[in-house]
Amino acid sequence: MPDQTTPHPHPGAKQPPPHDPFEDFPPPAPPTALRVVVADDNPVVRAGLTALLSGREDITVVAEAADGRQAYEEALAHHPDVILLDVRMPGVDGLSALPHLVRIAPVVMLTYSRESEIVHEALRRGAGGYLVHGEFTADQLVDAVRNIKNGRAHFTPTAADALVARLRQTKEDSATAHDYTRHQPKPPLISAKHLSQLQPVVAQSDKSRFQLSAREAEIMDHIASGMTNQQIAATCFISEKTVKNHINRIFAKLHSTSRAEAAAKWLGVT
Repeated sequence: MPDQTTPHPHPGAKQPPPHDPFEDFPPPAPPTALRVVVADDNPVVRAGLTALLSGREDITVVAEAADGRQAYEEALAHHPDVILLDVRMPGVDGLSALPHLVRIAPVVMLTYSRESEIVHEALRRGAGGYLVHGEFTADQLVDAVRNIKNGRAHFTPTAADALVARLRQTKEDSATAHDYTRHQPKPPLISAKHLSQLQPVVAQSDKSRFQLSAREAEIMDHIASGMTNQQIAATCFISEKTVKNHINRIFAKLHSTSRAEAAAKWLGVT
C-alpha cells in the first residue's frame, strides 16, 4: 500500500508565503460623493459653482435651481446632502424657502447679501452657514460644503461680524428693557386662558384711542393672540429686531410694561 503521508519539503526549499485571511474580502468601497443642490437665480453663478464643485472627487452637483420653490422640488427629488442657497431670488426667495429646505438637508447661504438682519434671520430659520461672495476661496467653499454635512458651521468675515454685532445689540436691548421694567409697578396678572376668552370682544374695544399705526395695530393683534416675537416676525416678514422696536413704541402708547397688560388694554378689559 503506497505511503499517503504528507511529504516534507526538502530542507532549504523556499517556503510559500502564509495565507492572508483578509485577501478573500473585497476592498472597501470608496466613500459616497456628497450630493449638492445649487440654488441661485443667476445662471452664470450657478454654472460656476457647479463646475467648481463637480471637479472634486467627493462632491457631485445633482441639481440646480433658479428660485426657492424649484430648490425645494429638486431637494425632494434628489435628497441631497447639502444645499447651497442664495438669499434674493425672484418668486420664492431663499429666506422663505429656508425653513422647508432645512428639513431635507443642511443649508449654506451663498449670497451677496451681507445685512446683519438677513444674516441673523437666515440663522434663525435654520441655515448652517453663511458665505458672502468675494470673501472665500474655492478651497474654502469646498471645505464648507464638506464640513456642513458634519454639523460644523461656516461664516465668512462679514457674516461673522454681523452675527457678533447682532448678539451685542440683543444683549444691550435686554439690559435696557430690564432696567426699565425694574422701576415700574407690577402689572395685574392675566392668564392666557383669560385672554383667549376675551378674544370675541376685541371688536368692542375702542382701539383708535391708542393712536397706533396700521403696522403697530397688526402686531398688537398678534400679541393679544399669544404669538411670540419669532412668530410675529415670520408672519409679518420682518426681523425680530423690528418687531421689538414696534413693541417698545406700542408699550409707550398703551402705557404698559408687559405683553399681558398691553393685551388687556387693547382688548378693552381694564
